Amino acid sequence: MQQIKFIGSFKRTEECPKQDVPEFAFIGRSNVGKSSLINMLTGRRALAKVSSTPGKTQSLNFFEIDGSWHLVDLPGYGFAKVSKQERGKWEKMLHYYFGNREQLACVFALIDVRIPPQEKDLDFLNLLGEMMVPFVIVFTKADKINQREIAENTTAFFEKMGASWSELPQYFITSAEKGTGRDQVIDFINEVKFNLIHQKNGNP
Repeated sequence: MQQIKFIGSFKRTEECPKQDVPEFAFIGRSNVGKSSLINMLTGRRALAKVSSTPGKTQSLNFFEIDGSWHLVDLPGYGFAKVSKQERGKWEKMLHYYFGNREQLACVFALIDVRIPPQEKDLDFLNLLGEMMVPFVIVFTKADKINQREIAENTTAFFEKMGASWSELPQYFITSAEKGTGRDQVIDFINEVKFNLIHQKNGNP
């Protein structure tokens, strides 16, 4: 990633950029390490503000990457210390974004690999499935536990997910501190972009 430009923060999907470029959105429970992951992927230390306060992201934050795609930093869900009314607004905004944003190419759903499967995460993934929104899973904070624990926790998560899914999604293991998984995520984004271009050009 050579050229990265902040486009703006938007409260409504209708206000989002009109460019016909693929969007890759990042979302997860509050404090899952989303900002750190975005900074790691872009190679910009403070592109997405890292905060110890859950619920810091409250808008649809757009970044233009190399003039060819948009990275969208979405509000988290879970235990953010905001009012029930404010959470309701976020949920409505996200639901409308997922259901109406034609440019959305893929959602990166972030999961903290250190903890047992959480119902809020599973419910969110089920919502994406019901809305037929393409997504992959990004397990974060892999540097905090050992490989055996990573394997056990990811297996447990997919066992829970398998109760309502016949086909499991692609996933990545990442660490913002060590840069783990960065190349794999970037390669995936480039592959999706390539496929979308071919589809638009009428190629099989």
